[in-house]
Amino acid sequence: MFASIRYFLADVGHWIWSHRLVSAAILVGALAAAAAIYLAAGGGDNGTAVSAEPAPAPRVVVKEVPAPENTDDLGFPSFATKNTTRVSGADAIADAAAVALAVYPSTGGVPGPDAVTLVDSGEWPAAVAAASLAAAPVSAPLLVSESGELPPLSATALRELDPQGSAATAGRQVFVIGAAAEPADFETLNVDGADAAEVAAEVARLRERLAGEPDQIVITSDEAAGYAMPAAGWAARSGDPVLFTDKDSLPDATVKALRRDDGVPVFVLGPESAISAATMKEIEHVAPGAQRVGEEGPVENAIAFARYANGNFGWNINDPGHGFVIANTDRPLDAAAAAPLSASGTWGPLLVTDDGAALPAPLRGYLLDLKPGYADDPTRALYNHVWLIGDTSALSVDLQAEVDELAEVAPVTSGSGSAATPAPTPESQPNEPQQPNPDQQK
Repeated sequence: MFASIRYFLADVGHWIWSHRLVSAAILVGALAAAAAIYLAAGGGDNGTAVSAEPAPAPRVVVKEVPAPENTDDLGFPSFATKNTTRVSGADAIADAAAVALAVYPSTGGVPGPDAVTLVDSGEWPAAVAAASLAAAPVSAPLLVSESGELPPLSATALRELDPQGSAATAGRQVFVIGAAAEPADFETLNVDGADAAEVAAEVARLRERLAGEPDQIVITSDEAAGYAMPAAGWAARSGDPVLFTDKDSLPDATVKALRRDDGVPVFVLGPESAISAATMKEIEHVAPGAQRVGEEGPVENAIAFARYANGNFGWNINDPGHGFVIANTDRPLDAAAAAPLSASGTWGPLLVTDDGAALPAPLRGYLLDLKPGYADDPTRALYNHVWLIGDTSALSVDLQAEVDELAEVAPVTSGSGSAATPAPTPESQPNEPQQPNPDQQK
């Protein structure tokens, strides 16, 4: 009985904390009610009855909460605007838990994911590689441990997601990557290695065992996080494994993984400042025909990758009507935490900013280029939606307002003021992806 009451109180406290505008009187009343039920049942430290007399009926008082005095209390625009939604975590632990529960609400009869992937807060490359496990058919969202422990937020999210395992996950409920904490009472599978390249190669091997040979392979930097971050969103969307290289040498673990999947197309994400020309030649020696996708600067690199298309590889986002995810390069683990958003909902690429206060000019230009428009009827227009990852210390409210304005559908007029050709409707868009601009291939 005591255990049941204890869990009830914990759940009540969690609910009250997540709904801060509810009067504290509800919490007081709930605690009083729970205590009265416990005492009436004869609970005590030694399990004996405390009193022979029945406990009085609990008195629960609910007060009407006054309207917020400050507009900041409303949660807008720091939480959401008409075209943006913020995952407002103070760190990747909170962001990953929120994203996992947003993608898999796991309530109302809707089942959670078959498995969950655990990564450690100190290993962003392992987390980026593990994003491939978020793609179907494995479909495992990521949660984050810290210093060998499972933080309360991650533990709560894991309990609510309640993974059950399936044939697609080899019966495992949790994939434990690298130094991540291993939770009790779950069927787990551990993926480890001596360094980032080895861990990534082992994740690729696991992904292949569960889902078959990949269509493509992505190689990126394990040193320059800003250039590697966009790989997480693509891996979650496509299931393509992410392997790592140093700037000036190709790790043996990556070479072995490439040889195991001989003939699979390889794409290298990042410019020469992150992956040198000499290393690119090493990659081409093992994987002839490997292509580099990248521009100088993390912001520009992410945009180039979002625009890129080569066969069935690449986002090919060159027109309006899409989802996007934005994260700060100062928080590389947020890329992996947000990866499931690129594999569900509005299915959008990860874009990055190196300025949390305002949009960098290239990113603003890209979003402006894709701004939706309409000629006559906005309800028949295409729409953009943007997820922002992190609290206002990562991405400011001013930046969010800029993004919202750029994502807003607007009337389209010609230079004379008359209605111009509207943005293409879904039915009129071509079925085949655009071929890449040669200028974008470096």
